[in-house]
Amino acid sequence: MPRAHLTLNPAFTVGPVRRRLFGGFVEHLGRHIYDGIHEPGHPTAGPDGFRRDVVELVKELGVSTVRYPGGNFVSGYNWEDGVGPVAERPSRLDLAWHSTETNQVGLHEFQHWLDLVGSELMLAVNLGTRGPKEAVELLEYTNLPAGTARAAQRAANGREEPFRIAMWCLGNEMDGPWQLGHRDATDYGKLAAMTAKAMRQVDRELELVACGSSGRGMPTFGEWERVVLTHAYDDVDYISCHAYYQEHDGDLASFLASGVDMDAYIESVVATVDHVRTVKRSAKRVDLAFDEWNIWYMSRWQEQARTFSIDEWPVAPRLLEDRYTVADAVVLGGLLISLLNHADRVTSANLAQLVNVIAPIMTEPGGPAWRQTTFFPFSVTSRTARGDALRVLVDADETPTATFGSVPVVAAAATCAGPAISVFLQNRHLTEATTVTIDLRAFQPTGAVSAQGIWDTDVRAANDLRDPHRVGLRNNDTARLSDGLLTVELPPVSWTALTIPQATPSGES
Repeated sequence: MPRAHLTLNPAFTVGPVRRRLFGGFVEHLGRHIYDGIHEPGHPTAGPDGFRRDVVELVKELGVSTVRYPGGNFVSGYNWEDGVGPVAERPSRLDLAWHSTETNQVGLHEFQHWLDLVGSELMLAVNLGTRGPKEAVELLEYTNLPAGTARAAQRAANGREEPFRIAMWCLGNEMDGPWQLGHRDATDYGKLAAMTAKAMRQVDRELELVACGSSGRGMPTFGEWERVVLTHAYDDVDYISCHAYYQEHDGDLASFLASGVDMDAYIESVVATVDHVRTVKRSAKRVDLAFDEWNIWYMSRWQEQARTFSIDEWPVAPRLLEDRYTVADAVVLGGLLISLLNHADRVTSANLAQLVNVIAPIMTEPGGPAWRQTTFFPFSVTSRTARGDALRVLVDADETPTATFGSVPVVAAAATCAGPAISVFLQNRHLTEATTVTIDLRAFQPTGAVSAQGIWDTDVRAANDLRDPHRVGLRNNDTARLSDGLLTVELPPVSWTALTIPQATPSGES
């Protein structure tokens, strides 16, 4: 049986676990908004048209900050189309997703939905087909208390008080040839710096995110970040990272080790950011906003996209509705472990997306909403990862992969806040359980240990409309605590979260 030994100490921390690490993402794409969060005829819908069953699931998921309205969609979006009387709003072609956007849900409605779920708005501006002027006008509309025509327009549209949006994305994936307004790093870096400077003339306290690479596999990766930040370093607070993972050709072993790739991605970007900081001799630190990450079977979308014709511009078509398995959930849990282990520099992150579109929550028009398998590791981690992320010393057997070579059989992260330690574990072994011993003697662990996670004898098991409760969280009764040592047996292809009470609180933050 494979084995792993972990050592934790409250003196060795990565950094504070910020709530923004558990953000989400809502884009005008497919059935995400229409027939997803917004379905006026649904039995659970309120007078605002928003499904309350979805609201409750999003609250349970525990998302903090929600990025909106895109995504690729934002590079062709006119924000003015989504404000004012709903009946007077225009329908527009959405070139990003070959659909028709009705604009029935816009900025005011979405903020209302965020108020229902208790999340913060992270707003993206269009730097694909628009520029600094439109970004400043949107900022004036949202954040200025009064005294101008746009502030008055906002009040006339039903919101006297400003939105007070703190975090803004300066465009989306501008390195990608698929993006409307795609440009090279020099042109984008200059545009981002120009837009940031203009926005800060309205509000100096904004937190601004420059576009990093849309993936580690992009041919300009690394150089893109360096050039963009050469122009914009002093004007922004974050640079973005985007990463999606899928199983290729039945290679489950490599898929389970996707966190190895995310680790390398983060560390490469941090090195590039700090290189620019050194060259500029800047005292300022730019952090990472991992504002798109998830499991996405992108090859399925590429096949679907080929079927579109010029005559078809549907409203809310079924796009990117991936059905997630136990294996997908275990990988997603492993990616959360990677984010926690880099909490010192990844200080904001957004699971992309939330409802129907590569999402942890699915809905059926007029019918139920249910949790996909990926819902569970995210909701548990969002609820229990508190305080400081701890540096975990891992001594583990290895398991082979075709993509990454031999990797530790167990991936681990831990946090500590007040009276509880939380440990998150992923067993990457395909067929064997792994025994994990955790040395907690630097703490004062006491009481009953809670251990729950996700695994199944069928790693392809999933929840769907026919059987929405097939997969759920399971208790692991093998956890034993004795003399400061905790042992637990992890099933193959599994993700587990442990909560360990301690007698003397430490790691408060």
